[in-house]
Amino acid sequence: MTTLAKTDTGRQPPSPRGTKPSRRIRIVGMLLGAALVAGVGVAGLAYSNQDDTPVVPEAATPTWTRTPVSTAALERKLGIRLTQVAVTGGGGLVDLRFQVLDPELAGSIHEAETPPALVEESSGVFLGNLLMGHSHSGPFKQAQTYYLIFVNDGNWVHRGDRVTVLLGGYQVGHVPVT
Repeated sequence: MTTLAKTDTGRQPPSPRGTKPSRRIRIVGMLLGAALVAGVGVAGLAYSNQDDTPVVPEAATPTWTRTPVSTAALERKLGIRLTQVAVTGGGGLVDLRFQVLDPELAGSIHEAETPPALVEESSGVFLGNLLMGHSHSGPFKQAQTYYLIFVNDGNWVHRGDRVTVLLGGYQVGHVPVT
């Protein structure tokens, strides 16, 4: 009967922390890291230029004071019915939903002089920055539901609050937030 004896070669087994990646992998890692840092820096600069005011063409001067109307009058004058105002995105967004009743009238909600906005009524905080500068293109369709997503930086608007909705040349007050 033979026994196998373990021979000592004098080498230590490689440890995961002790091995060096190849030169090619290190260079690729450094390049990817530099690209990531540059990308974060550019994104930070772009974000730091944003505030709670909408981006409008320079020729247009927005009007934030609008004619107060009831929800029924808004339906007649703008051809839309407000269906929901809800806090979403972990509190960082406010989703305004509306149904189009008259497509010809509804187009005025995206005019540069009267951009969409919300005002939280108890604090007076103004939300006019639409996520990704949303603007509808093409004709509205009757009975279709559309949305506007407002950036809620600082989580100023909460579920249970009431807001004034500014659309077109009109504003509707006391709209509940869900």
